[in-house]
Amino acid sequence: MRVLIVVLAVLWAASATAQSFPSRAIRVLVSSPPGSSPDIRSRQIAAKLSEAFGQPVIVENRPGANGLIAAREAAKAAPDGHTLLLALINDSVRDAYQPDPCCRLGEELMPVSRFSMTPYVFVVHPGAPATLKEFIEQARAKPEAMTLATHGPGSLPQLLAGWLKSEFQVRLLEVPYKGVNAELPDLQGGQVTSAFMVPQVMLTALRNGKVRALAVTARERLAILPDVPTAAEAGLAGLEAVVWNGIFVPAGTPQPVVLALHRELVRAYNAPEIREQLRAGGSYAAADTPEEFAAFVRAEKEKWARLIREAGIRPQ
Repeated sequence: MRVLIVVLAVLWAASATAQSFPSRAIRVLVSSPPGSSPDIRSRQIAAKLSEAFGQPVIVENRPGANGLIAAREAAKAAPDGHTLLLALINDSVRDAYQPDPCCRLGEELMPVSRFSMTPYVFVVHPGAPATLKEFIEQARAKPEAMTLATHGPGSLPQLLAGWLKSEFQVRLLEVPYKGVNAELPDLQGGQVTSAFMVPQVMLTALRNGKVRALAVTARERLAILPDVPTAAEAGLAGLEAVVWNGIFVPAGTPQPVVLALHRELVRAYNAPEIREQLRAGGSYAAADTPEEFAAFVRAEKEKWARLIREAGIRPQ
């Protein structure tokens, strides 16, 4: 009898928690500056969540420290569902590369649902080799002539550069840029030979013939770039890297609140106008469950940790 009373009390408390959520404004912490792709994504779903919950949903930008500023603030927030973090692939790479016990994905921060998935495109200056296979061959023969833009230590392009060097025994001169996508002018001008870029950044330059796309780092071709082969089709099986983001909450957030957030997030992700905006930029919505997202994050950490180990990359 006592056990039954306890169970009923727990169920009643869970139901009451779900019904009373949210009781005030919700904030979404983003580790990127205003106007960036993650910021735009956050504002897309913030408007939908506000409509669904009848409360303001405010996007707060916390750029800096490779995402740690936003992650720390989110992890320290009350676990009541009123503080969300739009985490990025950079956060899982950081957890594999140089983890900080303050705010690890899947531990101090728990997944709710993955939002967008965006494959990289391997882009070169028009004067570079016409295929990925030829690019690799030339990088072996004339390493001093081949440069690859990265975003510094621990960035995804730097890890992919390490993978190329390790897997194909090539020597690419890495050219670090402080800002994401800051390499595009130099790529067009020929000051740097190649880069891994998301489609929406390089589409205009590609259509104007100022850059050439050699491969997509995904298992399938992109609808907006049907003539660009996947890396596997281009001869580099195993080269897969998809830029993703998704919503996390502080560990300890009640399950009914997580499920309420998940329900409305998935509804937002699947809104026709958001799906079309994603498709036009070479992205798509994952909209998975908390359990599926957790498994995905674990696999991502293992993948990047293995790459870092095999490529001999060291924290700097």
